[in-house]
Amino acid sequence: MHCVNNFFGIFQPNCIILAVSPANQDLATSDAIKISREVDPKGERTFGVLTKIDLMDKGTDAVDILEGRAYRLQFPWIGVVNRSQQDINKSVDMIAARRRERDYFANTPEYKHLAHRMGSEHLAKSLSKHLESVIKSRIPGLQSLITKTVAELETELTRLGKPIANDAGGKLYTIMEICRMFDGIYKEHLDGVRPGGEKIYHVFDNQFPVAIKRLQFDKQLSMENVRKLITEADGYQPHLIAPEQGYRRLIESCLVSIRGPAEAAVDTVHGILKELVHKAINETH
Repeated sequence: MHCVNNFFGIFQPNCIILAVSPANQDLATSDAIKISREVDPKGERTFGVLTKIDLMDKGTDAVDILEGRAYRLQFPWIGVVNRSQQDINKSVDMIAARRRERDYFANTPEYKHLAHRMGSEHLAKSLSKHLESVIKSRIPGLQSLITKTVAELETELTRLGKPIANDAGGKLYTIMEICRMFDGIYKEHLDGVRPGGEKIYHVFDNQFPVAIKRLQFDKQLSMENVRKLITEADGYQPHLIAPEQGYRRLIESCLVSIRGPAEAAVDTVHGILKELVHKAINETH
């Protein structure tokens, strides 16, 4: 059995199967027929080819097979008579072999009525005609596949951006253009032209003030606590205007309380800025 490509190609739906069997062998034991049944049960792409018709025993013929009664295929069986080993040894050319083949079918009484669709030339024409019809039927699908592939490649090219120059100056210019584009997009995010920058405003206008208001400054700045801190810090040292060390400790204690909400606000803003950087990178083409 042969295929347009190779043996494994018979599993492809576009492949034409030539189920070649010798006429002097029982079709029931033909490997070609057995395999073609498995891969092409409807016989839509199988061409039965019967060889060695001229070598059959006297009194027997292959008419039942060629007329489709012994084993029916969607396409009629085609008989061929190839060159014998003796013809090959004598270097009989293909033109003479084809002429002898035509004469055989035309002059043999059993096959005379089938001669118009027998022979290697008819087999070649039948295969060409079938191949042409297969190609025509596949063209719409191929066009659709090509269109889809082109669209996917154009999308990929658009995503990759403009071509990069090969020289060092061109590469540097491309890099600078990308950096300028990134810088502009990043600023647009921060300025509110693009989404994302408003989250930073929310941190300083809402999150941080709310956290500061939760601190107990009224307790920390009570007269009793202030007096205690000043007394412990300055003791009996004289001052001209105000107890300096006491004020310092009072301010430091307040700053320690603010540190937690301030660091939380900084971490939040840092996370937002990193997110905006990733967005700007993805939007830079």
